[in-house]
Amino acid sequence: MSFPKNFLWGGALAANQCEGAYLEDGKGLSTADVITGGSVNHPRMFAPNIKEEYYYPSHEAIDFYHHYKEDIALFAEMGFKVLRLSINWTRIFPNGDDKTPNEAGLKFYDNVFDECHKYGIEPLVTLCHYEIPWNLAVKYHGFHNRKVIKFFLNYAVTCFERYKDKVKYWLTFNEINCSAMPAGALSGLALVQEEDLKRTEPFCLDGLKDVPQERYEALHNQFVASALAVQEGHRINPDFMIGCMLCHITWYPHTCNPKDILACQQKDHLFNDFCGDVMVRGAYPDYMMPYFKKNNIDTSFITEGDKEILKKGTVDMYTFSYYMTNCVTVDPRVEQVGGNLIGGARNPYLKLSDWGWQVDPDGLRYTLNLLHDRYPNIPLMVVENGFGGVDKVEKDGAIHDPYRIDYLKKHISAMKEAVEEGVPLIGYTSWGPIDIVSAGTGEMYKRYGYIYVDRHDDGTGTFARRPKDSFYWYKKVIETNGEIL
Repeated sequence: MSFPKNFLWGGALAANQCEGAYLEDGKGLSTADVITGGSVNHPRMFAPNIKEEYYYPSHEAIDFYHHYKEDIALFAEMGFKVLRLSINWTRIFPNGDDKTPNEAGLKFYDNVFDECHKYGIEPLVTLCHYEIPWNLAVKYHGFHNRKVIKFFLNYAVTCFERYKDKVKYWLTFNEINCSAMPAGALSGLALVQEEDLKRTEPFCLDGLKDVPQERYEALHNQFVASALAVQEGHRINPDFMIGCMLCHITWYPHTCNPKDILACQQKDHLFNDFCGDVMVRGAYPDYMMPYFKKNNIDTSFITEGDKEILKKGTVDMYTFSYYMTNCVTVDPRVEQVGGNLIGGARNPYLKLSDWGWQVDPDGLRYTLNLLHDRYPNIPLMVVENGFGGVDKVEKDGAIHDPYRIDYLKKHISAMKEAVEEGVPLIGYTSWGPIDIVSAGTGEMYKRYGYIYVDRHDDGTGTFARRPKDSFYWYKKVIETNGEIL
């Protein structure tokens, strides 16, 4: 049993990491637009007072806004069956609480989706991908305010109705489980305190004040907003497939010490299982209540009405990102490593990327089987997976990236093995089919794409596109439905 004949091969993008044109055609300011660039050694900074001397990568990014036809043609040349991308909320409702949508923004995505269909590419659309309107952060304290549920639902319904005949596959919130972490600004919650708004100089995202009670209330409001959107989407077009999207960081116990085993189980519950259980099963899992009590989280925000909404608004598919795995230990002496938003104990059996991420293709096979065991009646999709590296343009213009091909080859092989074991995997959209701004570090230096973009962290570059070796490799993978790797 190989990949299904209708397997959805493609790539994934996020609006704030590729579009640019950050205030063009009526677009409003988003939370992503006030975060500066950084690097592996210098964290991204929160700088809400826009100043010319600061570098904000989302403002221009790779200018997909003006290059989308060229880029989609290149994706089509590779044979894409699906393109995951996000709608920038502030292109549709510049302030988030506007009474009427911005027609220019709606038209832009009409054009993008039409261009996809021109080549037989299905759009897979994320409604909220690590950004919300800045006005909602300032005026309402982001998703902590229940009024924002209504604003999100209005935005979702507007998109569902406008694109009901152009988009079948939808995701409500990108990596929603990261909203359970203190870095709420990056994940789109934008729980910015008044004292933070008064700061005049940039400050580290980690410097945002974390109030766990507010964080879990805001996450709950996202759950409710997603469930309501699922219900409305199915009303508008019963053929919609609407999914959740989680950042799945698979955890291993560092040793067979029972305390490591228990610590790993708890970490897995909190980071991976919690949000998936709510969105797939439609209810808060039992293990969260003792956790809330132990951490003095008042759960009165989970109303009986909300419980009914969650029950009725379960998703149609489970999608997730997978880049790496981490280990958990109670031993404070064990070496720690970084990773995709969160690090862990060093696994001595795995190699590290240049950015310190542990490379583990076998972990993807394990994760797919784990998820199928947990949610046996729902299709799965890997909607982010890729390798960030440093690419060099040779004198003849060639870009050789065997490290990226090797990473992707091993992970696709792991997916194939999981499919052979009965996992209902319906698609794969590798992260960054074209070079884009890194969400974690805010730099172009860390490149993911099959297509090189002449854009650099000092703001220089022509935005010219150039295929890498991996471009032609992935084209062959799609042509053979994953048989030739």
